[in-house]
Amino acid sequence: MAQVEKRGGLLRKSSASKKPLKEKVVLMYDEIFMTEDPSKCSPRFWEELFLMKVNLEYLEGKLESLDGEELMKIKDNINCLFQHCIQALGEEHPIRVVNALQTLCALIRGVHQKNKSTSGFDIINMLMGFDKAELCMKNLMESLDSLLCAEGSESLKSLCLKLLLCLVTVTDNISQNTILEYVMINSIFEAILQILSHPPSRREHGYDAVVLLALLVNYRKYESVNPYIVKLSIVDDEATLNGMGLVITQALSEYNRQYKDKEEEHQSGFFSALTNMVGSMFIADAPEKISVQTNEAILLALYEAVHLNRNFITVLAQSHPEMGLVTTPVSPAPTAPVTPLGTTPPSSDVISSVELSLDADVQTSNLLITFLKYSSIVMQDTKDEHRLHSGKLCLIILTCIAEDQYANAFLHDDNMNFRVNLHRMPMRHRKKAADKNLPCRPLVCAVLDLMVEFIVTHMMKEFPMDLYVRCVQVVHKLLCYQKKCRVRLHYTWRELWSALINLLKFLMSNETVLLAKHNIFTLALMIVNLFNMFITYGDTFLPTPSSYDELYYEIIRMHQSFDNLYSMVLRLSTNAGQWKEAASKVTHALVNIRAIINHFNPKIESYAAVNHISQLSEEQVLEVVRANYDTLTLKLQDGLDQYERYSEQHKEAAFFKELVRSISTNVRRNLAFHTLSQEALLKEFSTIS
Repeated sequence: MAQVEKRGGLLRKSSASKKPLKEKVVLMYDEIFMTEDPSKCSPRFWEELFLMKVNLEYLEGKLESLDGEELMKIKDNINCLFQHCIQALGEEHPIRVVNALQTLCALIRGVHQKNKSTSGFDIINMLMGFDKAELCMKNLMESLDSLLCAEGSESLKSLCLKLLLCLVTVTDNISQNTILEYVMINSIFEAILQILSHPPSRREHGYDAVVLLALLVNYRKYESVNPYIVKLSIVDDEATLNGMGLVITQALSEYNRQYKDKEEEHQSGFFSALTNMVGSMFIADAPEKISVQTNEAILLALYEAVHLNRNFITVLAQSHPEMGLVTTPVSPAPTAPVTPLGTTPPSSDVISSVELSLDADVQTSNLLITFLKYSSIVMQDTKDEHRLHSGKLCLIILTCIAEDQYANAFLHDDNMNFRVNLHRMPMRHRKKAADKNLPCRPLVCAVLDLMVEFIVTHMMKEFPMDLYVRCVQVVHKLLCYQKKCRVRLHYTWRELWSALINLLKFLMSNETVLLAKHNIFTLALMIVNLFNMFITYGDTFLPTPSSYDELYYEIIRMHQSFDNLYSMVLRLSTNAGQWKEAASKVTHALVNIRAIINHFNPKIESYAAVNHISQLSEEQVLEVVRANYDTLTLKLQDGLDQYERYSEQHKEAAFFKELVRSISTNVRRNLAFHTLSQEALLKEFSTIS
């Protein structure tokens, strides 16, 4: 018997000379694409259609192949198909429901692909008809809501979420997708929350549910009242918020794990082994970059949760076993299309690992630690556009956290100490820190470490000014909390001071190049004011009196850098150029730093002369400093502990619109044909009762 091959909806015998035979479902699709009503000749047409295995590729391709006029001629049949799909969702037989859901996916995508240039209203008319659109979408959303909330099949729930993601991401700019008006009116918010609060559902569908929610929150968020924003902002159910946190933790942990695996693989290679033996004297270039796709979709979900819901802040500190140390067998994930942004959900087996009981021998972690590790990876390389966006979003999330009173309370809590192993960029002039030597400290130390790491590693020609400004702002906001609450944090402040002074030196040595692109005085002023904050209020939040002495020592030791900065800003503030006002602000801000330098330097020189010492030790300089505090006069500077609170709508709207567009595109790409495959579904519903 000749073997039968199937290709694009055609059946043909491999040895046959006859014309190819079409599948029955393809013949039925062809009838829909005629102008006549297919049920006229066959009263059971629609009933039979939903018993046939859907051929997504053929149906979608057929819709795309028609021109506008041809599509309008069969509009009534498309409307009819859409309505019968919705009716089939209420059927008892799951096969019909599955086929209806998949047909809806193909219809929505096919019509949108064909009508990219037309308005949303035309597409609504093409799919449903204006007169029936409201009722159609009400029935569709109610059916999807019922299926998502029911006790039934997990495969059906998965397909419902895929359909909703298809509906939301069918246009690049989701705010231009007018069909979403009906998703706003007929909310599925509660269904999403139910998935997140119920562990079995969360393990299966948590990722899709969180990404769907993040996208819905961004629909016309600046133009009208979005009910998903309102509802997300008032969620206070602990199980739901923790569920959302677990999904985000798992996705970020999976990224961190993949990066660590690639890093170890990279280091264990022959080249690495060779360089370990002979040193790095033959290596001229920086180490090869390790690349893992970033996950902006899940990062956006974390941002919306932190930004909109005060109650979610508690989830950041919720302890669970560190996922990297919990081993569970992970089944290989299906291959997905390669995209610039990794929006494919990780394996559900990994999700379950975060819900294991705590073990005394296992290092505990939490969402914030996982996020800080993720940030330390993506912020290493900001030359790549997607990583730049990821890095920016990480700093925006940290800004929101640094402004929150409760978040600051647990960040600075001495009773909540963690060992946070941040990834550090390989640099020739420093050794790789040993993971085992990391101390357990309050979480704010890890945030400050991350900021210092960024400051030290991104002084380059393509200077990421915006990220530097955000980084310094995060440090400033944390200092404001410490000053306000008199928190004496045991931190190696010298590393921060040294990083900030080196940054000032970089700005000065690259003045001409940087001024062509950036107002470097904004950043310089922020850095100088951080030092002013330490000078003016350091005695209230630095851990010991000797820490305050060390601050003065560092300023005096690096006085040449501050003198050079003063000369530069004085030169530009006395000229009538475009930087006059910006430079003069830095000139005024330097008054106390200059007072310290001018007060102590002569006394140090005098001490050296009297004692016949050519070069003083640190302890000798500190002795002079301590003996001469009383005669130092400083000016009180106002507003050092004040800052402008983060506002998305006024300053970040353009960034988020572009980010959501990019996420929407990539979520749509990952909803490829194979992810809507019927094989698993039909296996589950192999019999119709």
